[in-house]
Amino acid sequence: MPKVTYTKDDIRRIAKEENVQFLRLMFTDLYGTIKNVEIPVSQLDKLLDNKMMFDGSSIDGFVRIEESDMWLYPDLSTWMIFPWGNEHGKVARIICEVYNADRTPFLGDPRNNLIRVLEEMKELGFTDFNIGPEPEFFLFKLDPTTGKPTTQLNDKGSYFDLAPIDLGENCRRDIVLELERMGFDVEASHHEVAPGQHEVDFKYEDALRACDNIQTFKLVVKTVARKHGLHATFMPKPLARINGSGMHINMSLFNKDGNAFYDKNGKEQLSKEAYYFLGGLLKHARGFTAITNPVVNSYKRLVPGYEAPVYIAWSGHNRSPLVRVPVARGASTRLELRSVDPAANPYLAVAAILEAGLDGLRNKIEPPKSVDRNIYAMGEEERKANDIEDLPSTLHNALKALKEDKTMLAAMGPHLCPSFLEAKRLEWDAYRQEVSEWERDQYLEMY
Repeated sequence: MPKVTYTKDDIRRIAKEENVQFLRLMFTDLYGTIKNVEIPVSQLDKLLDNKMMFDGSSIDGFVRIEESDMWLYPDLSTWMIFPWGNEHGKVARIICEVYNADRTPFLGDPRNNLIRVLEEMKELGFTDFNIGPEPEFFLFKLDPTTGKPTTQLNDKGSYFDLAPIDLGENCRRDIVLELERMGFDVEASHHEVAPGQHEVDFKYEDALRACDNIQTFKLVVKTVARKHGLHATFMPKPLARINGSGMHINMSLFNKDGNAFYDKNGKEQLSKEAYYFLGGLLKHARGFTAITNPVVNSYKRLVPGYEAPVYIAWSGHNRSPLVRVPVARGASTRLELRSVDPAANPYLAVAAILEAGLDGLRNKIEPPKSVDRNIYAMGEEERKANDIEDLPSTLHNALKALKEDKTMLAAMGPHLCPSFLEAKRLEWDAYRQEVSEWERDQYLEMY
């Protein structure tokens, strides 16, 4: 969505003209879950004057009960009216930054943390970090009796299939229409490789707005799917033995002269800044994987044979490595990180990715040579000979790598980092206490 500059008076006028009756004040918790405080439009002036308080102790990973009073500061540029209304009038949303009781930015707010890392970027002389996300999701049927999600797929389609095989086409079309009504610039939508799997791509934006868009996109997809009797899930691998859902991140860094990754005289027309940034991404890939792939289920997707990246390498010519350099040059020069999945908190993930790249720039980290053949076809010895490391294979291993990477720990800051590590340790501990159906099938009779 293109950034629009609204004044307080603009918002008051639009709310009145459009019969807005409720305001949804949105922010994101540690886990990437959208939270909102809904208030009647009569409270609009109070909100616009930064006088709206809420209980921060009720949000996972925020603060203790004795520090609970927090402020919501609206980002006026995120004002938007939802295209669906009801008999009581329209609902508008505005994304808020969370502030402490003493009116200082709360660094346990993932959005504020990203703003902090973006300031570091600007101190190095860069103006923008643009992000183009490619989120994938599955559509499952709802149980008509209980209204709860099933694991029944809504179709048997495959990549770029059309109706009648792709029964999700009408739902996906409605998603696109709703997004466009809300100001999204949708570039493409199509069926993905797996049955029931879909992708909608929208135009790149600056990093903060791109993360806002990802969160809004998830909300729209789930809302529209339910109207079609379907449940949309961004779970990375909901079904075994088919492709999981990724969220490839296309990124480019800009300075006052334009795209800092482009150099018409450079090798492959990439600048030294592009190579240093790439070097940082590859150096810290194991460290940021717990952030970009944050749930136990993420690692069921990161396995060989289903197109998801497993090995730390880069290429401009094939899709098996972790980072791909698409062929476009000039203002469209970019790097594509292919490991990220849609369970990631976008604000945390983008902050970590940017911090990794900035470390590459600060320390002039040269990337290894590109790998321009199918890494999946290489044996272990050949991968070692080419200095190709594996991504972490479990959440447990990813957390170990994160703890050893001081740059990635710093990317989350002193408030978010310990909360994240503790939450994910508890998640792993809970998972390893469970016994799966696969284990019973495999071992119950054998032993």
